[in-house]
Amino acid sequence: MADYPILWTFRRCPYAIRARLALASSQVTVELREILLRDKPEAFLKTSPSGTVPALRLPDKVIDESLEIMIWALQQNDPQRLLDMPQEGWDLITANDGPFKSALDHTKYATRHPDLDVNEERRKASSYLFDLNERLTGRAWLFGDRPTLADLALLPFVRQFAHIDRTWFDAQKWPNLVAWLDQFLGSEEFFLVMNKYTIWSEGDAPIRFNG
Repeated sequence: MADYPILWTFRRCPYAIRARLALASSQVTVELREILLRDKPEAFLKTSPSGTVPALRLPDKVIDESLEIMIWALQQNDPQRLLDMPQEGWDLITANDGPFKSALDHTKYATRHPDLDVNEERRKASSYLFDLNERLTGRAWLFGDRPTLADLALLPFVRQFAHIDRTWFDAQKWPNLVAWLDQFLGSEEFFLVMNKYTIWSEGDAPIRFNG
């Protein structure tokens, strides 16, 4: 196998999911290395400055921010024109990665934040999701009839929030949001990037991933 960029990843991490989605869309071939976050291999820790996934090892540098990996991949090849989106898309990603992700974590891991009101944190997250629901009125994707980078960047986190309590999530008055999420969860792209791979260890045969 040729020397391809190496992607260190963890299957369920929403940051890693969105990086894999962009790489799959770009059809750029990488060597995929699945790890356990509770047992990080030394080779990974030597690669990732932050010790977090995803991390992409290129010949001349390491990219260990998921959004930067997405942009890098799509700059190599973007057949779906995912980078072709308005400025509002970047604003949605900023809000997702900041206030929404914070409220999501405070809701999902409430026992880690005993000083916070879990209901108030869920309300904060829901406010962002109601805005997405309005944006999705009459359209399949955030900006029309095709996905953009924003859809791929946000959906793994909406999925994570929904899975905290899917019954509660489905009962909320955001039908467009539910339809958008379910469309994603039923897609070939989602099944592709959520394939289960063997945990990497030194000496294993490389696993090629290219969508």
